[in-house]
Amino acid sequence: MTPDQPSRSDGRHSEIDDAARQIALAAGLAAITLRRLASTAGVAPGVIAEHEPSIGALVARTFQELVQEELLETTAHVAEISDPLEALRMLVDMLVDDSHEGYNSVWADAWSLGRRNPPLARAARENMVEWNDLIKGVIARGVETKAFGGSDPDLVAMQFLALIDSTTAYALVDYRTHEERVHLMRRTLEISLGLPEGTLAP
Repeated sequence: MTPDQPSRSDGRHSEIDDAARQIALAAGLAAITLRRLASTAGVAPGVIAEHEPSIGALVARTFQELVQEELLETTAHVAEISDPLEALRMLVDMLVDDSHEGYNSVWADAWSLGRRNPPLARAARENMVEWNDLIKGVIARGVETKAFGGSDPDLVAMQFLALIDSTTAYALVDYRTHEERVHLMRRTLEISLGLPEGTLAP
């Protein structure tokens, strides 16, 4: 147990954690406040304060749990696909799907809130390394089998993640249409990997 993680001596922490996850996916990490946690969990604000004296630590822990869940699920899906092109197409489709917006928004919040929340910043960095490694592995397999052009899987993986983060930020302020943002991501990756236009289309 780290200093950021309180003891799980009773079920109250589980209720608070569940409430924090619901809030994060529905309204973002910044919406995890004492008042909203109390309302979502159905308890008095004093109960939340007693069990979670640091909202900043709770926000960081909530982010860590959500993105690890996302990463483990995605890693399992990638492991089931032997063809690197199909694996990459699955990754793109999953990350641009409307149903994934909650997770993408949580990431966008982490970049902003992490400026003043060191545990959150640390969790964002560490999880980015894991995501980069996962995507880099898919790209490297494609380069090795000549399915992809290029010679720098790490750089393409970084580009992939940068595209996800930037298009998520665009979506938060309704910059360009969803279709335009998705096209930006797919076509940029196709160019980077020497793939014909439309290769990564669903």
